Order: sequence, then structure tokens, then C-alpha cells
Amino acid sequence: MQLISDSFKDGQAIPGDFALAIPDAATHVTLSSNRNPHLAWSNVPAGTQSFVLICHDPDVPSRGDDVNKEGREIPATLPRVDFFHWLLLDIPAELTHIAAGSHSNGVTARGKMGPSTTAGMRHGINDYTAWFSGDPQMEGDYYGYDGPCPPWNDTLVHRYIFTLYALGTPTLEIEGPLTGASVRSALANARVLGQASLTGLYHLNLSLPSV
Repeated sequence: MQLISDSFKDGQAIPGDFALAIPDAATHVTLSSNRNPHLAWSNVPAGTQSFVLICHDPDVPSRGDDVNKEGREIPATLPRVDFFHWLLLDIPAELTHIAAGSHSNGVTARGKMGPSTTAGMRHGINDYTAWFSGDPQMEGDYYGYDGPCPPWNDTLVHRYIFTLYALGTPTLEIEGPLTGASVRSALANARVLGQASLTGLYHLNLSLPSV
């Protein structure tokens, strides 16, 4: 399998149009267009009946002590954990691409609706659900795609890994909420025929060089 994007090249920067936030010299960050990127795939394994798409950032700080704090910075050596930005399940086997902005176009306070979306697909809950928990203006269930917004004082450039899985079944059976952990667990027991990944880079730290 091969996974490509017209929105960014593998191993290169994700444009701010596809991020939740962009750098701002006065306020550190400001909200962006938050559009999902274009994705296209080819060389699909024979017998594929559906696809699952996951986008995750494996570079999120494991501790929040210094996150977005004035006069502090997050060292690149700090252990990192996963943050899920997009979970899209039951993608029809005949589909060969996802158009830019077709699943997200702007920041939706309290999150987009789900899990049902177009063409019988399902959106999972991304990790902004936990991030905004307790914020009266933003808290809610964040289904679908919400783009990069790494800490503005992080000294590490974050990676955003888009992985497409080809399944030999028309749906992915999952018990409980559609979270990153539950989707990964279900995939571990599913009939996965193949997979392909694409990685984009992003940061909000104005002291770091451009990627």
C-alpha cells in the first residue's frame, strides 16, 4: 500500500491551514482553519473490504508541569506519549481518497458530532476531548479530525503520523467508546491485510527553526 497527500509531503511540515492553531508573536498561538488534509491511497491488498485511518502525535509531553507556561520550556528529552487527532472507521473499500476539508473545516467549540459521518463511516473521539475537559467554553466530545496544536514552548518538533489500515472485514468491531486505545486494541485482533503511513511535522515554538 501507498499513502500520499497533496496537502504535505512525507517527512515535511504540515501547513498551518491543516492545524488547529498557528503561531502568533503577540499571544503565542491563534486558532487556525483546522481543515483535514487530503489523503489518497493505492496498491490496496486483494480482499480489502474497508479501511481504518488513525492520525496520532507520539511526541506529546508525558507531564504537563511546564506546558504553555511563561518563562519555561519543555525539554526535548522529556518522555513522550501518544495523542490521537483523528480516528475514521469503516471507510468503504471503493474509496481511494479523502478530500481536504471534507471532514473538518474550522474549530468547533465543544467538538464535532459523531460517531456517524458520511458514506456509513464512523468517527472516533480524539484526545482534545480530554484536553478541553473542565474548560466551560470548550469541553465536549471531539469526534473526527482536529489538527496539530503542540505546546508553544516545546523544544521538540512534533510528528503527526497518518496510518491507513486495510481490513478484510466491512467493519471494525469495537466494544465501548471509539477512542484511540479501543481502536488500536480492536485492530490488534482484526484481519489487517496491509497498512501504510505518512508523517507530517509541526511546531508552534517561534524560537525553533522552520521545518
